[in-house]
Amino acid sequence: MSKDTLSIRHNRTGREVEYPLLKGTLGKETVDIRSLYKDLDCFSYDPGFMVTASCRSNITFIDGEAGVLLYRGYPIEQLAENCDFMEVAYLLMYGELPNRSELDIFVQEIGKRSILDESLRVFFEGFHYDAHPMAMLVGVVGSLSAFYHSELNMKDPEHRRICAMRLIGKMPTIAAASYRHSVGKPFVFPRLDLNYCENFLNMMFSRSSPNYIDPNHYIDPEAVKALNLSLILHADHEQGASTSTVRLAASTGANPYACIAAGIAALWGPAHGGANEAVLNMLATIGTVDRIPEFIAKAKDKKDPFRLLGFGHRVYKNHDPRARIIRQTCHDLLNSGKNADPLFDLALALEEYALQDEYFIERKLYPNVDFYSGIIYKALNIPVEMFTVMFAIARTAGWVSHWLEMMDEPNIPIGRPRQLYSGPDKREFLSIDER
Repeated sequence: MSKDTLSIRHNRTGREVEYPLLKGTLGKETVDIRSLYKDLDCFSYDPGFMVTASCRSNITFIDGEAGVLLYRGYPIEQLAENCDFMEVAYLLMYGELPNRSELDIFVQEIGKRSILDESLRVFFEGFHYDAHPMAMLVGVVGSLSAFYHSELNMKDPEHRRICAMRLIGKMPTIAAASYRHSVGKPFVFPRLDLNYCENFLNMMFSRSSPNYIDPNHYIDPEAVKALNLSLILHADHEQGASTSTVRLAASTGANPYACIAAGIAALWGPAHGGANEAVLNMLATIGTVDRIPEFIAKAKDKKDPFRLLGFGHRVYKNHDPRARIIRQTCHDLLNSGKNADPLFDLALALEEYALQDEYFIERKLYPNVDFYSGIIYKALNIPVEMFTVMFAIARTAGWVSHWLEMMDEPNIPIGRPRQLYSGPDKREFLSIDER
């Protein structure tokens, strides 16, 4: 019996089958059970895909036990300290960090593709004035194939590349336009003389927020730095719910704009991209620093627990490496004196309290990236309803990279999970008078 296999025995039939163990560059061994149904006439059952690998990927690696996150092999700490978001987007797409010339060409093309077709801008007028920005983002991104349909031959690598670049370039423009429409302000065109983060802040707040832009279009460098860091940390995270959704949609042959729109819809859920918004809502519920012990006690109450959001993580069983990085930026912003808000004092006090509490230490319930990112966005005057949109801007780089990787595969099976049926057994139909 090979040591590189795993044996599964069906005790009712006595049949035993060996399945190969696959080993990636890093991470756990993975058993290939694709022939399980054929061999043993049964399916596997794994709600939430807790232990199921749905694909091979070369893009991102997570070791939850050790608190490790790698993009294309590079530790997230090194990228966050040394890179611009555009470098990270290039890395995710192409597999290597760009040299100066490659980066310049990449940035220029992203800038040129940030402009929206004039007809697409009119599309926003169909949304109600107080529509949620995420609703607009899903709708507008999904409609892109109706406006940009000249490069949709998915067998052509250049068409695929153009679609990916277009999505990265236009996402901040669409996001800012969604916000401006929701508050009744005119759209601001993208500017080629600004970098990715500066451009987004300009499109969001130009002529409306002195905290960012004065009459000479000065943009606070601390805001740009904080936003750049947040985008890097949220750019990809292995096969999360939204990335898996993009891949599932892509397996049907759907166009890339529809696939990314599907990812945005999945991201919208409060358990995924809406988690940082939920943190601020939790802080508002706690209200004041003096009530922290009360809510900490409620969080420990097994009978009627209060869910302390922003602590712990489904994947990371140790520190979230992104939280360690973003924490310092969060503290720098809050201690700069520009952003006085009682909510920030409450957040820092809650963080300190939890980090010293044995209950949280023993269970390794450390603040995660969502705890800090929501606070940072609020400090940057990003409206709460835009928090998940910010996540979508960052994650687009990861989504298109996974889509490109998938499109390079020679044979893409359509995603078709099985189920454990627990409904009624077969029964006879009764006419309406007999029921």
